[in-house]
Amino acid sequence: MKITFLGTGTSQGIPVIGSDHPVCLSTNTKDKRLRVSVLISWDNYNYVIDCGPDFRQQMLTNNVTSLDGILFTHEHSDHTSGLDDIRPFFFRQGDIPIYAHKNVVDSLKRRFDYIFTEENKYPGAPTVAINYIENNEPFQISDTEVVPIKAFHASLEIFGFRVKDFVYLTDVKTVPEEELIKLKGVKVLVVNALREAPHHSHFNLEEALAFVAKVKPQKAYFTHISHLLGFHDEVEAKLPKNVHLAYDNLVLEL
Repeated sequence: MKITFLGTGTSQGIPVIGSDHPVCLSTNTKDKRLRVSVLISWDNYNYVIDCGPDFRQQMLTNNVTSLDGILFTHEHSDHTSGLDDIRPFFFRQGDIPIYAHKNVVDSLKRRFDYIFTEENKYPGAPTVAINYIENNEPFQISDTEVVPIKAFHASLEIFGFRVKDFVYLTDVKTVPEEELIKLKGVKVLVVNALREAPHHSHFNLEEALAFVAKVKPQKAYFTHISHLLGFHDEVEAKLPKNVHLAYDNLVLEL
C-alpha cells in the first residue's frame, strides 16, 4: 500500500495570501503546503481522504488518472470544496463513490446541489454514489476494510480512518478513550499538529506528541500544519526519531 500526502497545510494553506510571515516567505518546498489530503493506493485502486480546494492541482501534480472513491473526514470547506473537480474522473469512469457521515452528505447536497439533483441535471455535472458511514461501523472500499475512528473537532463529530496498518486523523482535538482500541498495533499514524500555541479545535504540537506517545505507532507523521508551527526543517530536527513532519508529495510505502 502506498500513501501519498497530497496536501499537509491548514485551511489557508502555506503561504497564506498576503502574509509576510517568514515561513510564508520560505523558499524551501517543504514549507509550501496545499490543503490537507492523502491518496491511498494499492494494486490498481486509488482512494483519497478529503477533497479540498487544491484537489485539481494535487491530482495533476501526482499524475492520478483514476479515482475509486473519496472518504470524507468532515464537512469543512478545506476538506470538501474540490468536489466539482472530480468531473474528469466521472466522464471516464461514471459515478464516483463517496463515503461520509450523513451530516457531511447533507452539507454537500446543500453546497453542490447540482451534483446531487436528479431533476433537470446539467449534463456537465458529475454524479456521485453515496455510501453512508453509519453507527461508526467498518465498511468496504474495493477489497479492503476501513475502520472509522470517531473523534471531535471542537464539538463537531468527525471521522478518522484506519486502512490496514495505516491510521489517518486530521482536525482532531479529542479522541474518546473507547476509540483508541482501533489504533492498537498501527504501524503508521498520521495526525494533525497545527502549531505550538493551544487551539480550540486542533491538537497543538504538544498534544499531538502526547497522542503519539499514547498510541505508540511504529512511525507518526504530523499534518494540517500552520505556518505558525515554524520552518519544516527546524521543527523536524526537534521531533522524536519516530515522529516526522509530513510534507506535500511525500510518499510512504507500507
